[in-house]
Amino acid sequence: MSTDWQRLLEQVESKLVSGGGDSRRLFHGRGRCFEGLEQVCIDSFFPALLVTFFEEYAGEGELCEQLWQMAESHGYQGVAAQRRYQPGAPLQWQCGEPVTAPVALRDTLKFPLTFDRQNVGFFLDIEPGRAWIEEQVRSRAGRPSVKMLNLFAFTCAFSTVARAAGDIEIVNVDVNRGVLNRGRENHEVNGLSLRGIQFLQFDALRQFKRFDRRGPFELAVVDPPTRQKGRFDVSHNYEKLLQQLPACLADEADLLMVINSPRHNEVHFRELILGADSGYEVVARLAQNPDFPDRDPDAALKMLHVKYRRQK
Repeated sequence: MSTDWQRLLEQVESKLVSGGGDSRRLFHGRGRCFEGLEQVCIDSFFPALLVTFFEEYAGEGELCEQLWQMAESHGYQGVAAQRRYQPGAPLQWQCGEPVTAPVALRDTLKFPLTFDRQNVGFFLDIEPGRAWIEEQVRSRAGRPSVKMLNLFAFTCAFSTVARAAGDIEIVNVDVNRGVLNRGRENHEVNGLSLRGIQFLQFDALRQFKRFDRRGPFELAVVDPPTRQKGRFDVSHNYEKLLQQLPACLADEADLLMVINSPRHNEVHFRELILGADSGYEVVARLAQNPDFPDRDPDAALKMLHVKYRRQK
């Protein structure tokens, strides 16, 4: 066992001992805080442990065996390895028994996962954003007709958390019908009412006028992919989307704006937002998920609380 692997195992063991039932990242090599381990990450989706290799490493099987010896003593059922460096990013159950229906756990909520796909269906790094939207919904308890817009909704985790926090209306927009169907299932599996929740298959930028009149929205989440071939690129399209957005917002609104691109630093992101409309005000950057340390904060996921006030 190499010295590098030993450092990784020590961190994983420390987090397993600290306990906690929620799904979380146990080791984040991609933040470049661990030299020699920049291309490996380990996630806990109890009772499954998921190891992701972004490049080939010598001793991958040995590492999984060591992880299994550790995880088994904490009640885990199996260790799976996804090799992103291979075509199709194949997944293999390396040790223990396969978990046939893996889920992400968040407090009382659960989110079914698909381990056989590159994106399992739940992003752990954006948890501070989910906590933020939860707080925003709870702070509006009792207000009539609160509406939330969830753009690039993916599997609608924001919507699920928001509905669990309060009875507001939510419009989820994504170009992919498959992920929206999974989003609906995420609500249903948690016993959440679908009353007042919509799942709309639209291109958020090019079909803006197909959903903008369903507002005005007092809350909004804007979490686009960095690049979606033929549809969206943050370098070219984010500003235009932010220019369109006020048309569907309430006179005062709170927004979570997200960018996950190492090439766009926080200063640039703030300038992009403030330049798109004079009604935007950047309130604060949300704290980074502590499970995702990054040597360069500007390269990490950036989540900004933005206040919108319509200029009169």
